[in-house]
Amino acid sequence: MREVIVAPMAGGPSTAALVAGAARAGALGFLAAGYKTPGAVEDELRQVGTVAHGLNIFVPVPPPADPAPLEEYRRVLQKEADRYGVDLPPLRLDDDDHFAAKVELAVRYRVPVVSFTFGVPEIGCVRRLHEAGSTVLITVTGADEARAALDAEPDGLIAQSGAAGGHASTTAPAGWTGTSTAIETLAEVRAVTDLPVIAAGGATTAADVRELLDAGAAAVQCGTAFLLADEAGTRPAQRAAMLSGEFTETVVTRAFTGQPARGLRNRFIDEHEAVAPLGYPAVHHLTAPIRAAAAAKGDAGALNLWAGTGFRHVTAGPVAELIGRLTGM
Repeated sequence: MREVIVAPMAGGPSTAALVAGAARAGALGFLAAGYKTPGAVEDELRQVGTVAHGLNIFVPVPPPADPAPLEEYRRVLQKEADRYGVDLPPLRLDDDDHFAAKVELAVRYRVPVVSFTFGVPEIGCVRRLHEAGSTVLITVTGADEARAALDAEPDGLIAQSGAAGGHASTTAPAGWTGTSTAIETLAEVRAVTDLPVIAAGGATTAADVRELLDAGAAAVQCGTAFLLADEAGTRPAQRAAMLSGEFTETVVTRAFTGQPARGLRNRFIDEHEAVAPLGYPAVHHLTAPIRAAAAAKGDAGALNLWAGTGFRHVTAGPVAELIGRLTGM
């Protein structure tokens, strides 16, 4: 397995060009199926062709049992909608993100590596992917989730720590604090399995990567390190924010999507985190027009600026150059 994996980054940063560039540089890059239509995912699979690549798929989460907190949050967000001149959509409580169709695409295109986030797919799903020749990885955030994932017979696990940027894959979001380090999570997951374990979260330097490999990681998955890659589809407003020096810390928030996620602390988080409910992906759909309008205005104050704790070390450049820095080559 390649030492460095370019993490799937849903919402724009992951592109076919980023994945292809990573492959040419000797790394494995993931396409992010999350939020995309099956047609859009298929287009990207066609673009990457036969180069080494992976595909990440979101496992559907159960709809919230009580929509009342979401309705209240919708009322709170009306002020943001007025600010950006957009309409808030009605609550969308049940959304499987075209899970079955995306798995079918992975099978049909014989995707070399398929990873899952937000839960454990059924064992029948994993077996179908195995029959198609795919290596299957499941993202976990601790020992209990690792034990549950092992029942699905994956080929390996991705140990995601609290330092990671973007969504935590935790299946227990109410108790997620985001304080675990990559070294700690790697050790916790390796203690319950002999399968290969990929470390994820906070690695943005060659020293970070080497430390995790020396600690037994089969590979190190990095996302934040590639947000400023030339080939990434990162929004201009986020690129500017990360380079501005104005954003000095990351925090874990559910204000944008209803699922704990780490990003640069900004106005929206400061004003809404205290009242934001759990409820992914309902909150994601609710805030989508606000975020889109903010992005169009170049206003980073209402954008989900996903980034891990190592964001200060991130630099711009071709993905091959960034991989070289992480591998020390």
